[in-house]
Amino acid sequence: MFDLRPVGYVIGLVVATLGLTMLAPLMADLLAGNGHWFVFFQAGVITMLTGGLVALACVNGVSAGLSLRQTFLLTSLVWLTLPIFAALPFMLGAPQSSFTNAFFESMSALTTTGSTTFENLDQLPEGLRLWRGILQWLGGVGIIVVAMVFLPELRVGGMQIFRSEAFDTMGKILPRAGQIASSIAVIYVALTVACGLAYSATGMLPFDAFVHALTTVSTGGMANYDSSFQGYGAGAHYVAVVFMVLAALPFVRYVQLLAGTARPLWRDTQVHGFFIVIGFCVMLITAWLWGREGVMTEIAFREALFNVTSIISGTGYASADYMTWGTFPVMMFFFIGLIGGCAGSTACSVKIFRYQLLFASIKSQIRQIHSPHGIFTPRYDGRPVSEDVLNSVMAFFVAFLLSLGGTAVLLGMTGLDFITSVSGAATAIGNIGPGLGPQIGPAGNFVTINDTAKWILAMAMFVGRLEVMVVLTVVSLKFWRG
Repeated sequence: MFDLRPVGYVIGLVVATLGLTMLAPLMADLLAGNGHWFVFFQAGVITMLTGGLVALACVNGVSAGLSLRQTFLLTSLVWLTLPIFAALPFMLGAPQSSFTNAFFESMSALTTTGSTTFENLDQLPEGLRLWRGILQWLGGVGIIVVAMVFLPELRVGGMQIFRSEAFDTMGKILPRAGQIASSIAVIYVALTVACGLAYSATGMLPFDAFVHALTTVSTGGMANYDSSFQGYGAGAHYVAVVFMVLAALPFVRYVQLLAGTARPLWRDTQVHGFFIVIGFCVMLITAWLWGREGVMTEIAFREALFNVTSIISGTGYASADYMTWGTFPVMMFFFIGLIGGCAGSTACSVKIFRYQLLFASIKSQIRQIHSPHGIFTPRYDGRPVSEDVLNSVMAFFVAFLLSLGGTAVLLGMTGLDFITSVSGAATAIGNIGPGLGPQIGPAGNFVTINDTAKWILAMAMFVGRLEVMVVLTVVSLKFWRG
């Protein structure tokens, strides 16, 4: 029989830990003297008590380790349970959101999507603004650990190709996945601190620098102001670009770098591909803006660089309303959002390596057609790719596209227009943040869409953040019968 107690025990501990993190925004409100600290006190007590009681109720079922099915279920339920409790401060405090809006906001934060249902962010209490940043930061480090520790083991969506890349090459330095996860967490904290200091050096207020560091390194993109990054100068923009790029690179390469091995980072095929895509897109959009303005300016280059990096990494910050730039840049932003960053990073969407494997497979098939008697094996990073890896990648692409199309259809059935439905589905499944159009574009937000659409989008964020295939596995009948 499928024992749920070990899963419940871990979830209880994680929920209780989430309650403890509410002390930080509680202190922020106390220091600001805005009177909203009691909201986090209430929410913290409820969350810690509930999590603690669930853990105590399930402690007698704790075994030496989780089975494969239990790990699948745990990974899914954690990302469904945490947003419920994370929504409490939004419901209890200003702006006293409905449960739908509060759950949407917390799901968007924890999945590092960055879409928001809140208006007048400038007027939010300091505690709630900090809470949004903390949730994104926790979601960022959480998905790294899931990607590097769980997904290769579970053979989901081609992630198993990084098993030898991430773990076996570590040799005697970091032989266990748990040690790699702890090393990644240290690097994640270090990047966050460095980002906050860099923002402060550009003149950003300490509180804003800290919150934006949390949402930059997690590639979450929830800003403290409705204008996002439009109100900041060139220094803050370039700092954001640097750390969005660093967060979108595979964190295991940083572990290897600290261990004295820089070669894997410089030779990583997906890192090369990531930089090539960014460079190409920035060049095209910069040329478009220069031609449109009739003059070559640094501002046009910076806005192209900032917004391309923000969208492809899934951060979702905006330094300008690119909906006003014309059809070509808007379409480019839509498609690069579906590319994403590197595997094992905080970045979102499909990921560069899957496209590289797809193109390698297509190239091999074309060569096979030209030379039917030849034997052509797809290669990635100089190594042959096994058939099961290619099959999982193809399955992921099919599942991703079907999920995107299905979500768009469902959104259209709620009354949303075509552009809002398609871009909303893409931004949710890809965990990107802003959509397209005046309603959910970079100058808008999700507050005006209907509640049914918000629930559809929230579930799409959940499915997208868990790489689609994990969720499909858990909801299959075979999973529960096995």
